[in-house]
Amino acid sequence: MKRLAVLGHPVGHSRSPAMHAAALADLGLAGVWSYEAVDVEPAAFEARVAAMPDEGFVGASVTVPHKLAALELADEGSDAAREIGAANTLTFANGQIRADNTDAPGFLAALEESPEGMQALVLGAGGSARAVVWALVKGGAGVHIWNRTPEGAQALAMDLGGRAVDTATSRLLSVSCELTVNCTTAGMAQASGETGPSLKDLPIEADALKATQLVVDLVYGSQETELVRAAKKRGVRTVDGLEVLVHQGAEALRIWTGVEPSIEVMRRAVRASNDTR
Repeated sequence: MKRLAVLGHPVGHSRSPAMHAAALADLGLAGVWSYEAVDVEPAAFEARVAAMPDEGFVGASVTVPHKLAALELADEGSDAAREIGAANTLTFANGQIRADNTDAPGFLAALEESPEGMQALVLGAGGSARAVVWALVKGGAGVHIWNRTPEGAQALAMDLGGRAVDTATSRLLSVSCELTVNCTTAGMAQASGETGPSLKDLPIEADALKATQLVVDLVYGSQETELVRAAKKRGVRTVDGLEVLVHQGAEALRIWTGVEPSIEVMRRAVRASNDTR
């Protein structure tokens, strides 16, 4: 059995196991490949990854909070992963660990339109935000970055392009930019019926969003996030975290198996899994 996993902390909310299991079954690989969730704390991440090849793992998806660490421990990385400075996909082969980043192409595929010429507001400065900013800058968008810690936004802008903005400017941009992308964890708790950072913690004028805008929220849970609900209420086009998950996951499966998975099979599986939570 060729084992695959998603590594995160926490990881119980992940829909990746259901999504990848459906894709592998559709490809006729269910009897040869498996996919599971592994919760690993940051302090144990490097040791856990090092042990995986001997346990039959051939690859792993990486989610919060390990994307920066995943690149650091890899023996080699794709050009995109190195430029972004974060990895969400690891491959184990020939005693080596290779790091890739499928967040960037997954995000662009989920947009279904070119970001060229757009003005975009990106919220957050973690691993996912780095992939989004890199993809948007490469795609010809004007990028504005806000982060709860201003230094994080400034460092990201210095590394990948775009400009860091303060909270007041972010609120103004949220109603003027064509594209807003939430890469923070705000809304994750509410999307799972829990308490935690929410829409009110984001520098967005949700009640003033326009139907001509596009809002992407990388967060997902058993319910729609507050940001997605608020945007839909205003007639704004939205892309939720599940759609981005599907496209980045499909790219990861291409890397691991060398075959083309069905986006629709993966989409149905992840949506069905979400409905049962």
